[in-house]
Amino acid sequence: MGLLAKSLFGETPSLVCHKFLDDLLADYQRRDFQIQFWDGTIWGTEEQPRFTLVLNHPGALRAMFSLPSELTLGEAYIRDDFDIAGDIEAAFDLADYLLSQKRSLWQSFDLNERLQQLPETDRARAYSHPVEFGGEAHTKDRDRQAISYHYDLPPEFYALWLDQRMVYSCAYFEAPDEDLESAQVRKMDYICRKLRLRPGERLLDIGCGWGALIMHAAAQYDVQGVGITLSVPQAEMARERLHEAGLNDRCRVEVSDYRDIDHDQQYEKIVSIGMFEHVGEALLPEYFRRAWELLRPGGVLVNHGIAYSSTYQRRGPSFTDRYVFPGGELVPISTSLRAAENSGFEVRDVESLREHYALTLHHWVQRLEAHRGEACGITDDTTYRIWRLYMAGSAQGFRNGRLNVYQTLLAKPVCGHSGLPLTRADWYHV
Repeated sequence: MGLLAKSLFGETPSLVCHKFLDDLLADYQRRDFQIQFWDGTIWGTEEQPRFTLVLNHPGALRAMFSLPSELTLGEAYIRDDFDIAGDIEAAFDLADYLLSQKRSLWQSFDLNERLQQLPETDRARAYSHPVEFGGEAHTKDRDRQAISYHYDLPPEFYALWLDQRMVYSCAYFEAPDEDLESAQVRKMDYICRKLRLRPGERLLDIGCGWGALIMHAAAQYDVQGVGITLSVPQAEMARERLHEAGLNDRCRVEVSDYRDIDHDQQYEKIVSIGMFEHVGEALLPEYFRRAWELLRPGGVLVNHGIAYSSTYQRRGPSFTDRYVFPGGELVPISTSLRAAENSGFEVRDVESLREHYALTLHHWVQRLEAHRGEACGITDDTTYRIWRLYMAGSAQGFRNGRLNVYQTLLAKPVCGHSGLPLTRADWYHV
């Protein structure tokens, strides 16, 4: 029997899918979207939908909902079972509803009966499989592979949607409508003020990316900067940028694991932006101990990273774990603070920038979408889909509080003296 033939109940595949959606979304209050079927018919009545879920073949719904999870829905998207036209970030409200209701929904006899009636397809499902690394988690070799998987994409791909300085971390916005370029410069300067950089000081940037922060710190605060990364392409581009900016005499970038930094050198200030998410919970004590050893007495560390809410209950592997950040581990802020304190650090300040990361990701998604053709030309359509979905889903996570991002100021006091001023006034008055 052909895919478009009538079912045993005399219903076309399109009609069966319509009825399944009627049951599935009967209690969902937001109807600001449409679902478009492969034959052009529409489910939903919204005249100006925020987004349209486009089912690309008759078997799309069965592929999406036979074993529903964040991972399987994401995989259905990247293999082009369905597409999302319009505001992809808005689609995650619907996704959150479906995943939060899946247990009670799939216990429904009527819904299960409808699911079994959905058409199947023998449509080819060629797509990039998730990367899998052998060996024990967070060995130096495995971490190097994981970092290469994510960060060794062509820099031209990142340049399509990052700001001109290639800052791949949360920006710091003065207002919701501020442009990304200004917000990223403000973030870098804010970090430098938190560090209270002084001319001639040595600054270590653990996970320096393409070198934007050490370049800013050297140019604006006259420090000596050393950046480390595990990504060879990142290091090469950072060195080119340092040369072009005339900062080679004050900064250098090395390809190095944080566990291999020369301990004969110490730094007045250390910064780590968006790196410790790759460390792994079991190695957080070593990470902070290494930073402690590298920091001179009286120095400070700004540790900036993403955290899960302590109330969030994960259910199986996530799409991001499998396709974006293999080996990455997010922990609640309380976990990282405990590890830092146990290593000797004094916690001096903790600031949440959650709303700022939602805004940052919104900019990144829009900029990536605006350059879809170029992005697919530099990489491929599957990579474009992975990154579009990952960044839009992350924006939703920061909006609803499942994810957070914290800047933590950690001090290494001398005989109980931190050397820090009594207030934060110098952070805000420049």
